[in-house]
Amino acid sequence: MNEDFGQNLRLLCSYYKSIAEVCRRLDINRPQFNRYLSGRYKPSAGTLRRLCEFFGVEEQEILLPHSQFQRLVQVRPKSRSTDSPARPELAHLDRLTQRGSEGLERYLGYYFEYYLSMANPGKLIRTLVCLEELDERVYYQRSERMVPHPGEAPCHNRYLGIAHLLTDRIFLLDYESLNCHEITQTILFPSFRNRLSRLTGLKLGVSDNSERMPCCTRVLYEYLGTNVDRKKALALCGLYDLDAADIDASILEGVRNEMAPGEWHFRARH
Repeated sequence: MNEDFGQNLRLLCSYYKSIAEVCRRLDINRPQFNRYLSGRYKPSAGTLRRLCEFFGVEEQEILLPHSQFQRLVQVRPKSRSTDSPARPELAHLDRLTQRGSEGLERYLGYYFEYYLSMANPGKLIRTLVCLEELDERVYYQRSERMVPHPGEAPCHNRYLGIAHLLTDRIFLLDYESLNCHEITQTILFPSFRNRLSRLTGLKLGVSDNSERMPCCTRVLYEYLGTNVDRKKALALCGLYDLDAADIDASILEGVRNEMAPGEWHFRARH
């Protein structure tokens, strides 16, 4: 019975652009859904009802022998879900995910991010970044910790985004999640060393002040590992003077924004 159910479920999914779309719209974990498709597991009664309501079939129908169910669907093609079609941007994201998720596993974990501050010229900013995998996608969070004035309590900004690895470049796109007033893109060189240490590239965004000036700056990611004391790491984030003793000189060299003679474009540095 489970084998027939798995085949019937695959047939219903074929009416949609992808299995990922079905999982997203049903809000079902992809690995769990794959178990149903394989016929190894039968869903709980509640999950079975959700599936049937989504696809527009009865519970006793989806458990029929596959050949019988196939004939039923053929003569009743509109019995599947009449939900509104997926939004166009979701199809684009699915396509990028299929192409850009493979190979990002080695980059999961925590990083210190360094770049010259867009809102505070002449200062270096250090933020905490965490890349993690969820439902076959790699998401990340950038956390800023800023102290407006000495002695005042710090304030925090949180940026949420998604990562893709496309033709030997890591693309990060995020948005400021508290006020939703900024989108940032970062492009990094991948690492070809056995031990992950640092990643460099360019960041494009706007200054977080009243000027809101569009800016591009060199950026450096320093790998911390997959397990860190997040509270302690975040306490080390904030603005630094360029001659601060606890900032390595090689980090400053990696984020300087000068252009070499003969360069026509602002380019990243390896």
